[in-house]
Amino acid sequence: MTTAAPLKSVLLVEDTPSLQMLYAAALKQAGHRVHLASTAAEALAQLVDCEADLVLLDLVLPDRDGLELMAEILAQRPAIQVIVMTAHGSINKAVEAMRAGAHEFLVKPFDEARLLGAISAFSPLRPPAPKRKAASALPDPVAVAHSNTAFIGSSPEMARIHQTIGSVARSMATVFITGESGTGKELCALAVHDRSPRSAGPFIALNCGAIPQDLLESEVFGHMKGSFTGALTDKPGAATAADGGTLFLDEICEMAPALQTKLLRFLQTSTVTPVGATRPRKVNVRIVCATNRDPVEAVRRGQFREDLFYRLFVVPIHMPPLRDRGEDVIEIAEAALDRFANEESKHFQGLSQEVRQLFAALPWPGNVRQLLNVIRNIVVLHEGGEVSLAMLPASLHDGPPAPAALDTAKTQSNDLPRLDALIGRPLAEIERLVIEATLAEVAGSVPKAARILALSPSTLYRKIEGWGRS
Repeated sequence: MTTAAPLKSVLLVEDTPSLQMLYAAALKQAGHRVHLASTAAEALAQLVDCEADLVLLDLVLPDRDGLELMAEILAQRPAIQVIVMTAHGSINKAVEAMRAGAHEFLVKPFDEARLLGAISAFSPLRPPAPKRKAASALPDPVAVAHSNTAFIGSSPEMARIHQTIGSVARSMATVFITGESGTGKELCALAVHDRSPRSAGPFIALNCGAIPQDLLESEVFGHMKGSFTGALTDKPGAATAADGGTLFLDEICEMAPALQTKLLRFLQTSTVTPVGATRPRKVNVRIVCATNRDPVEAVRRGQFREDLFYRLFVVPIHMPPLRDRGEDVIEIAEAALDRFANEESKHFQGLSQEVRQLFAALPWPGNVRQLLNVIRNIVVLHEGGEVSLAMLPASLHDGPPAPAALDTAKTQSNDLPRLDALIGRPLAEIERLVIEATLAEVAGSVPKAARILALSPSTLYRKIEGWGRS
């Protein structure tokens, strides 16, 4: 477990005398040097006289808006770290502060453990790992973009994403990545990790939609030997494994409500309690999460806790679908062709003009993942040369479905029995009828059907595979 060293000094900006005294006492007892300010003017004056490493800033001050003060502090001292403090009623303002450069926020009232836990997150994690770049010598966006074939792209959409990654990577702010399946959300999370001061630490990815709900708590927080049937040994969870690094929670909206409550507690206290354990353990983890669903809609439906959403949705990054990225599809295809050809010891001469035109016109419902599978298929089944239309998988030759095909699909979907005809049928049969009708409506696109049915694509794929086994 990582042990945080005391900071050199903390500037505490709090205008309520009783709270200022309480926070200062806790900080001093923990070994921190504390400088006090009750107004924005006092804070700016203290900033000149002291060499503070961190500012604890109340967003409601008598003489100035806290966000304005934070902007001026960061303008004077760009390297300083800011933790904002706010009451429950102004949590949206705290989120706004995170997007403007704050590293963390504390919602009042909070206890001493939460305060010290937030402070400790900004102490040095460990000496720099050998043969790794220092945090101040981070790679430029172009190098990161080309470090993996699936994260290549020079479109304006990708340029904005790389700019956001460069801004957020140095902070502890939680990143919430959205986008369709196959757009590269995990690679985006990895880019955030690689450009952060935590790049020497572990990057642990956990797919919340691929793990049975009854095992998800154990996977996230770990378990003790004998805590349940099959727990033959102690097992550290993903949160413990990510100590000192980044925990990536994919398909976060698939997490069970009970576990959402425990995740919120983990975010508030930075401690984990394995299943069957009696004592919590302190960890230092940066959270990045992702979903292919609309998280706001999930909150509206009651499937995702609103307080957890606001806690996680600090810096949003939306990965655009491949069909909206212009010439990126050609860049990715050519880079993948070179990489796969090298792996297979074959020589290809690029894409023909006809293939380029087709690739640019296709909707790519499976996004980058589908494109990479197509290129892999070409390389494996052919010996080399210029990639022609004849080399493409048969499924691509038909191109986008014609309007007539869509009309046929709609006609088929209208064959779904009326509600009174469904009464008396098994629920599993009704579910299958609804899913099949929805798939017909969207010409067989699982990602589109999943969005309509408010399911994750992985859940829908598992149901379809289950029908094939029955």
